[in-house]
Amino acid sequence: MRSSEGDDAYVEFVDASRSTLLAYAWLLSGDGHVAEELVQETFVRLYVRWRKVRAGRPLAYARRTLSNLHTDRWRSRRREEPRAEVPETAYTSDPVTTDLVRALQQLSPRERECVVLRHYLDLSEKETAATLGISVGSVKSYTSRGLAGLRPLLAVTEEEPHA
Repeated sequence: MRSSEGDDAYVEFVDASRSTLLAYAWLLSGDGHVAEELVQETFVRLYVRWRKVRAGRPLAYARRTLSNLHTDRWRSRRREEPRAEVPETAYTSDPVTTDLVRALQQLSPRERECVVLRHYLDLSEKETAATLGISVGSVKSYTSRGLAGLRPLLAVTEEEPHA
């Protein structure tokens, strides 16, 4: 394989997967700039291993890399003092999406990863476990706790009909 052929395949992969990975990173981080940084770093790491990864499942590898980068990021910031309010740094001004991102930020990082992978990216429990490097039972547990935590945060109050 010539280098340019590998580069062309890599560029095609980046073009095809960028929006999916960016949405995943944004839902995990709640910050558009951080999401872009995570995706860029993911693509850099993927490029370094592209010859080996391209024959397998490059999107799965990219998701796992992105998840690991996100985990490394929140672990390194764990000593910072948490705030009561999430800053207004959402990637969009859509109120429904902004509310979802704020609610996701209330979950633990692992719960957030499991909920996003399972219900936004529609991965199976097995694929989610492989992406995060945890057991299927842990995926079930984190997802269940995450959804239970989201329900009260996203509860929609029904308006009573006007007489």
